[in-house]
Amino acid sequence: MTSHYHLAQLNIAKLAAPLDSPPLADFVAALDRINALAEASPGFVWRLKDDAGNATAFRPFGDDVIVNMSVWTGRQALFDYVYASDHTPFLKRRKEWFAMPAGDDPHLVMWWVPVGTYPDLIEAEARLTLLKRFGPNQNAFTFKRFFEPLAD
Repeated sequence: MTSHYHLAQLNIAKLAAPLDSPPLADFVAALDRINALAEASPGFVWRLKDDAGNATAFRPFGDDVIVNMSVWTGRQALFDYVYASDHTPFLKRRKEWFAMPAGDDPHLVMWWVPVGTYPDLIEAEARLTLLKRFGPNQNAFTFKRFFEPLAD
């Protein structure tokens, strides 16, 4: 983590059924609680949300793909929220609600943004495309292959 940059992340998920269907009822019912947990987590900065308070209305990757985009103070803050909080049991149920990505297609990308700025979905899509095309690099990376920001 550096004081000049925050960590942005985009996570996409292809729905296994329509969002308003019974198979996704538990997912939809938990959205407000999980989003509130994120916002209350140490290191949380910002998240993309629509008028309903979540990001399910944004569909830049297709009608059956939902997005989650947020900004954190650094890797550890995001990691702790995803893998060491009450979000973790929710994450473990993802195969019930989402189709798994085909082959090596990435569903998560991270990159650094200057403090005080927030990414938009156009930038996020470009970062995901960059990761898919070239693999993890300084401009688009993952937890497994993480890059620190370049020095100013």
